[in-house]
Amino acid sequence: MTGHPASANRPLRFGVLAPISTDMPTWRDQLRGLADSGYSTILMPDVPQWQPAPGPALAVAATVTGLRVGTWVYASPVRPAWITAWEAHSLSVLTDGRFDMGIGTGRPGIADQLRELGLPEVPVGQRSSQVREVVAALRDLDGPDRHTPVVMAVGGPKAQALAAEVADTVTFVMPQTETRATTTQRVAGFDNRRGVELALHVPVVGDSVAAYMSGPGTDPAAVRAADSLAFLPDDPAAAAEEIQRRREEISFSYFVFGADVAGALAPVVAELAGR
Repeated sequence: MTGHPASANRPLRFGVLAPISTDMPTWRDQLRGLADSGYSTILMPDVPQWQPAPGPALAVAATVTGLRVGTWVYASPVRPAWITAWEAHSLSVLTDGRFDMGIGTGRPGIADQLRELGLPEVPVGQRSSQVREVVAALRDLDGPDRHTPVVMAVGGPKAQALAAEVADTVTFVMPQTETRATTTQRVAGFDNRRGVELALHVPVVGDSVAAYMSGPGTDPAAVRAADSLAFLPDDPAAAAEEIQRRREEISFSYFVFGADVAGALAPVVAELAGR
């Protein structure tokens, strides 16, 4: 079996990326439906022009549902370290500890976004250091009596080494057509001696591509044909079997879907959440 025994034995949980893409009453109703379906966490992206800023949106979501909330994920190059940590700590306090700080080094095209915002471009080699600064500031703000969980999106060796040291949950940034075998090797190479939670970002379910979770022009058929872990079948029984296989063989226990496919997978979540 790949991974670490402690992570392989974790109960399954399920998060939903649910940005505000409708009017507020419809969005609130959507959140209540997700809570009733057994999802554990409401997540927000961190991209300007898509929706309101993630911090205020998550504060509202936490009030509406009582679920955990989290960023998926803060883009460190566009966020000053201490301000980001302050917001994360504040969300942890305001939600009574129900906030997960997801953070990474930025989506593809982050350099263009930095130029549009008039911010200095951060060399790729320095971006993991920015994440470390945010986490260090968060730990200072949390103090000895609070621990805000950190979810790190990691790609290269520097980010993986940092996550092995400081993260509570790790999700791997990988091409959507990466094969199961390659992803399994990627996870096996991660130093998970602390047994941190392993999360899987699943943007394609059946023929549906979740908004805000995938690149432009994503072809569900190509993702499925690659035997990529970015894909799940939309048949509930087949999806449940595959999710359990991924935990057993690779140690993934936290699965994140898009809000537009969450309904189709609700029977799976009702069956597996907490097991």
